[in-house]
Amino acid sequence: MLVHERLAYYNLHYKYTLGKVFIKNHRTRWGSCSSKGNLNFNYKIALIPLELADYIVVHELCHLGQFNHSQAFWDLVKQTVPDYEAKRKRLRGVQ
Repeated sequence: MLVHERLAYYNLHYKYTLGKVFIKNHRTRWGSCSSKGNLNFNYKIALIPLELADYIVVHELCHLGQFNHSQAFWDLVKQTVPDYEAKRKRLRGVQ
């Protein structure tokens, strides 16, 4: 499955302990991270360009290191997705 493969790939860098991974039908979110370390992804992640899916995967994975959207969080994201700002902007236009 796409999400599991991409999580494994990026976690070679981050080395976080993953909880459970769920694929759901979210209406308004691409993904989320619970306080228990469980990661949730919208099933539509498989329908968008891989570089945008990778940004979502990295975004949620980095919440395991920083459970917020602080500068430290964005610095983690930037380690593997240096152009995350452009990808984030592109993702806003995807339905």
